[in-house]
Amino acid sequence: MLTSIIWSSALFSQPWRTVPKSNKDNLDFVKSYKPRNSKVKHLRILLHGPVGAGKSSFINSVDSVLQGRVTGRVPTDATSEKSFTEQYKTYKIHKDQENFYSVIFNDIMGLETSPDDGVHVEDLKLALRGHVRDGYQFNPKRQMQTGDPSYNPSPTLDDKVHVLVSVIPADKVTLLSDEVWKKMREVRLAARDMGIPQVAILTKVEKACAEVKEDINNVYKSRYLKEQVDMFSELLGLPLNCIFLVRNYETKNSMNDSISALILCALRHMIDYGKDYLKDL
Repeated sequence: MLTSIIWSSALFSQPWRTVPKSNKDNLDFVKSYKPRNSKVKHLRILLHGPVGAGKSSFINSVDSVLQGRVTGRVPTDATSEKSFTEQYKTYKIHKDQENFYSVIFNDIMGLETSPDDGVHVEDLKLALRGHVRDGYQFNPKRQMQTGDPSYNPSPTLDDKVHVLVSVIPADKVTLLSDEVWKKMREVRLAARDMGIPQVAILTKVEKACAEVKEDINNVYKSRYLKEQVDMFSELLGLPLNCIFLVRNYETKNSMNDSISALILCALRHMIDYGKDYLKDL
């Protein structure tokens, strides 16, 4: 099991990226967003990454920010070395009792080092194309077949993924195996060939940097976290302006404006990239 390391890193005098001090603009943007493409009801965001990266927790954190209270709809596990998520699940977030936000998230089994463990890369590619139906039970030893009941032979634009998000724990960027990086790179290239925009989030920033654990507002001042973002960019090939730092609400039981600001900033960029993608189509 990989262990986390708390790094005591020096801080820049000024943040290397600014985050809006007020959450109102980003929150209003998310609340008012609706796809302008008539063939799409929702913007579909797929999260992928290694086991324990915080994919499910990020969905819970987005739900928390939009509900205004800490929620836990998506099952998570803090101790398992294997993926706790075993099914392809779609999550809608309630705007009120009758309506949902126009952004939906797909959670997926985590990637692992062994070829016989974790989500099969080919299943991930099928999900990008919209061929995987909600509730599909992943089998690491057998990729989905066209005859499977959960295989969608004729996906609509609404079924397809509109934004791919890579999720990596900030305290383990240097500890991930070459095999996991290779799988993530393969999925990234497949998404590129489909024209799907890509974003990345580095989670668990409080575990990676002591100054950030003490004060979340230091997140974009941290030299160590800047190094991790640079390294992630080099390893996966994503531009720096597509990589965001977040802290999930997995260890919190009350809301915090600074934590919510990081989540909303990342979410808004996901929506912006997805909006441009759908507009181009």
